[in-house]
Amino acid sequence: MSEIVDEINRLHREVGTRRVAAGEARTVLLRRTYDADVADVWDAVTSPERIGRWFLPVSGEFKVGGRYQLEGNAGGEILECAAPARLRVSWLFGPEPGFSEVEVRLAPEGEGRTVFELEHVSVVPEEFWGQFGPGAVGVGWDLMSLGLGMHLAGGAMSKEEAAAWQTSPEAKALMSRSGQAWGDAYAASGADAEVVAATTDATIRFYTGA
Repeated sequence: MSEIVDEINRLHREVGTRRVAAGEARTVLLRRTYDADVADVWDAVTSPERIGRWFLPVSGEFKVGGRYQLEGNAGGEILECAAPARLRVSWLFGPEPGFSEVEVRLAPEGEGRTVFELEHVSVVPEEFWGQFGPGAVGVGWDLMSLGLGMHLAGGAMSKEEAAAWQTSPEAKALMSRSGQAWGDAYAASGADAEVVAATTDATIRFYTGA
């Protein structure tokens, strides 16, 4: 397994539920440690110019209460911003997005290292969750964490390189490993084994086209 695919093994994943005002929400959480200090990681995840280098171009009014929009992806409101430890935003996509929030939490770990934690909380239609489970968003967040890690290490892909890589055997291996890892986290949450197997398979086929 190549170094880039092995990055998936650096992540800790959890799947759960939470009550929110809109009803019963599903939660996915990922955690990993980056070899960068907190100030650098914070700047990478909050600076519009840097976000565009490792994730997607973003526009908006970058303050609490302001709205943001990622190019071709989610948008929403900046709900909390407590530098350099906590960022919470609504994460809305599609004509009827419902309740969906993402929170990023950072904490120093030793000299020049940062624990990065991302939690996505959303009220998901049961037919969608029943088909794909947590991997539907989890694989995407794994890819995001990979992009951030490469950026922090000074080796991010260009937009053209990233587009070409998405269809490579290496990318498919990574997404398959990611999908399986989210299936394992789903099983650890107490989900039925047959449901886990079916949703994991559907997620991997969705991302890899296999």
